[in-house]
Amino acid sequence: MKPMTEKHLAILRRHMVDLIAIHADLASEELGKASLDERVMEVMLRVPRHMFVPSAVAPYAYQDMPLPIGFDKTVSQPFMVALMTDLLVPQPHETVLEIGTGLGYQTAILAELAGQVWSVEIVEEFARAAEVLLKHFDLANVGIRVGDGSRGWPEHVPFDKVLATVAPKQTPPAWIEQLKPGGRLVLPIGGPEEQWLTVIDKDAEGKTKSRKIIPVRFSQLETV
Repeated sequence: MKPMTEKHLAILRRHMVDLIAIHADLASEELGKASLDERVMEVMLRVPRHMFVPSAVAPYAYQDMPLPIGFDKTVSQPFMVALMTDLLVPQPHETVLEIGTGLGYQTAILAELAGQVWSVEIVEEFARAAEVLLKHFDLANVGIRVGDGSRGWPEHVPFDKVLATVAPKQTPPAWIEQLKPGGRLVLPIGGPEEQWLTVIDKDAEGKTKSRKIIPVRFSQLETV
């Protein structure tokens, strides 16, 4: 069988984005709207997910499901990546802190929409691979470090937005402290049995308000 061409892959990405749109419509009651931001959908259509997963699972990259990337971790399903990005509402002038780089797919999506992304990854092999991939796509507005994500990245505070792709049982205080007044944090919260995708907004006085969106299942936040 012949290998897939870029034209084939573009068609599959379009199909993936169509599935995301259907999923969003079906979840409209929980989301409070029937569609995701067009900016997010356009980026999902452009970024080649098959390049951010191991070659063994690349043929499945445009199916709406999580895929294993090693070390008992996965890259989130495309709908979840799109939804979390939509909830975060990253803007071109903003700085975003990401917790959990993985191989860099969510990072790449954020880098296309935000001014600067600082990403923390505890698995060194993931961080190094993500750096290579992101450099390949000329995403120069990304910085990655290996470390304990629960501590955030103090050297680059404050952040306009924070997004976590791993689930703490409770929100680490550093993530709230490093978030600007008026900023937003999007994360899964909970243990192995129950997790909720949650949005936390920080007002001008530094007070926070959270709301649960949908039940989810993510890898647990690892600390050192």
